[in-house]
Amino acid sequence: MSQLGLGMSHDTTAPGQGRSRMAVLVAGAVVLVLLVSGFLLSRSLFGGSSDYPGPGEGSVAVEVPPGASLRAIGGVLAKADVVKTADAFVAAAEAEPRSLTIGPGRYAMREQMSGAGAVELMLDPASRIVNRIVIPEGSRLSAISAEVQKVTGLPREQIDAALADPALGLPAYAQGPEGYLFPATYEAAKDAVALAVLQSMTTRFSQAAGALDLEARAEAVGRTPAQIVTIASLLEAEGRPEDFAKVSRVVYNRLAAGMPLQFDSTVNYVLNRSTIAVSIEDTKVDSPYNTYANKGLPPGPIGSPGEVALQAALAPEDGDWLYFVTVNPSTGETKFTSSYAEFLEFKKELKANTQ
Repeated sequence: MSQLGLGMSHDTTAPGQGRSRMAVLVAGAVVLVLLVSGFLLSRSLFGGSSDYPGPGEGSVAVEVPPGASLRAIGGVLAKADVVKTADAFVAAAEAEPRSLTIGPGRYAMREQMSGAGAVELMLDPASRIVNRIVIPEGSRLSAISAEVQKVTGLPREQIDAALADPALGLPAYAQGPEGYLFPATYEAAKDAVALAVLQSMTTRFSQAAGALDLEARAEAVGRTPAQIVTIASLLEAEGRPEDFAKVSRVVYNRLAAGMPLQFDSTVNYVLNRSTIAVSIEDTKVDSPYNTYANKGLPPGPIGSPGEVALQAALAPEDGDWLYFVTVNPSTGETKFTSSYAEFLEFKKELKANTQ
């Protein structure tokens, strides 16, 4: 056998055929890379990612129900196309400790936001869609009802029905809602229910009463809790906050002396008005609230007192005053005295300042 045969190749591939196979393999690899790249790009552009990349656009209102978890909030946002998926919102929220403060209500959001962007916007108080009901100290029930109706658009009959509902949440000693809808600023959703709005006000009263220990302290000064609320409502109508404790002492002193209070504010309450000038004829109006015609406290509050007035009703300033006159309605300057003659001088001063 020839030695040359031992070194001969047995590859029967024709010249150039190996190079063609290599070219095919390379081309296939290139195609595969292109396909994978295209797939990844399509996932990024058309739905593969779980999050939107940008700050979003447009505007959309979303409603977060009470008690909703972060997952549930994410679901609400995803349904409205605020975020791409609930997972995107939850991941961003779990990385932001403040997200636990996101509460129920309506929010003005943008469409197709990143999860982090949605969290940040929901934490911005400006994004909350709310109706703000402002109840000033001393407001009468009629004024509060009118304000709730104006701000929320709720029918008056629904508001009246809520005020009469046993579920309103009045304290056991209250004879009605007058005086127990606490003055403060409240937020009501666009679709607010009258009972829920008013319950927030009675709840706020209960919180203030609890903080003041109203029931125990009322007993300590020889008054019922209802009488304290009534006295506080008189203070709101008759004086300035800095004078509340002195006016409170006048109330206590006149009650102890068996004198009628003779407060113009109670006559104005009966006549459903607010005025400085109360006539002799006005003081003859037939009503248990008329403190010119009746001794003692009126049968109930004449408005909603705030915390400062409630505190003054529980802790009147020491003094022997029986009279007071706001001698300058423009500045609110009020003078106190135990002398009837001096009281008449104060009235002359008032007359001079109002002419």
